[in-house]
Amino acid sequence: MEESKPVLQFPCDFPLKVIGHNTDDFENFVIEIVRRHVQSRDVAVVNTKPSSGGKYLSVSIKFIADSREQMDALYEELSHHERVIWIL
Repeated sequence: MEESKPVLQFPCDFPLKVIGHNTDDFENFVIEIVRRHVQSRDVAVVNTKPSSGGKYLSVSIKFIADSREQMDALYEELSHHERVIWIL
């Protein structure tokens, strides 16, 4: 029996975590990219957390996602940037 993949119902709240090197501007860098794809009013929560050694910084953003195409474009831009190490 084939398992079905969960399907997102848009619009929906969407949590995104982006991890990169802990530099002074990494949080703003991530927010700037997200805002190119998501209307500013839809960005709900921004939290940052340095790694235990301080080398990395995770930026967590919760926003309202409007479509699969929007999500694909956002992930595409983030994943192709050299400053981004992981996207969760």
